[in-house]
Amino acid sequence: MFLAMIGGGLLAAPRVAEAQQPAKTARIGVLSLASGPNPNMDIFQGLRELGWIEGQNIAVEYRWAAGQEDQLPALAAELVRLKVDVIVTSTSPAALAAKQATTTIPIVMTFVADPVGSGLVASLARPGGNITGVTTLAAGLVAKRLDLLKAAVSGIKRTAVLWQPGVFGEHTRRSMREETEVAARALGVQAQFIDARRPDDLERAFAAMREARSDALLVFPSPMLFEACRRIVDHAAKSRLPAVYPWREGPEAGGLASYATNFPDMYRRAATYVDRILKGAKPANLPIEEPSKFELIINLKTAKALGLTIPPSVLGRADEVIQ
Repeated sequence: MFLAMIGGGLLAAPRVAEAQQPAKTARIGVLSLASGPNPNMDIFQGLRELGWIEGQNIAVEYRWAAGQEDQLPALAAELVRLKVDVIVTSTSPAALAAKQATTTIPIVMTFVADPVGSGLVASLARPGGNITGVTTLAAGLVAKRLDLLKAAVSGIKRTAVLWQPGVFGEHTRRSMREETEVAARALGVQAQFIDARRPDDLERAFAAMREARSDALLVFPSPMLFEACRRIVDHAAKSRLPAVYPWREGPEAGGLASYATNFPDMYRRAATYVDRILKGAKPANLPIEEPSKFELIINLKTAKALGLTIPPSVLGRADEVIQ
């Protein structure tokens, strides 16, 4: 899911001198914790805009872990043995597996919330080594999503937090959990962490939310939860839980709202990293880019079905309102 993607804007850093596009077919490896590509987050759309066409001047080797984190090291080793020209990764575990597998093949990471804290790079401005790419700043968005829930749903006291253990590195998971707890206390809300490691866990997770008498739901980002987005929306509707999602697909499928990075824009920007590396740039010289575009989407139809009246102050901040 979370990766057949990357898309484009120019990098803010000055462009370095780059070689002309090579005549040979470049080989790109894709390493992801997801089970397959997501057309809404397509790095190759961005690459096509830059002149890189699969089957013409690039060949792609896909390796999907399908949620099995322990498979990532072996999949990364396969890409290294194939001597791909660049490896594109999705999620922190995939990037860490690629880093452990090679110190020479360039790695372009996506969907990594905390590349420095996860030990992937030395700094955003000077990544060093063979890794660069884009960060989602996932941890920094948690408090804003909780604030949105509190503002949109008056009187909530207990918010379930649905998350997938293992999808981020230990440092990132700890940071996101701590930030959630701090933000919840500041808002006078109890955060109830409920895990789902596999899609089959969702039934149990929502049963736990009902037993805990949760008033609302905050969904953490993860490839597995993204792929199960419609099922989560359906479960939330049956449980009458207003939910805020980390992707616009949540409210588009009938969830209450989302506040998220614009993923197509992020992957389009990430494609420029692959482009520049294939033209001769070194990852160590390409600063990691943070997202600059965020979207607030509100499904007003769902709000009405839940008996909620979204305050004008919240609606006025929305980039899109689904009627």
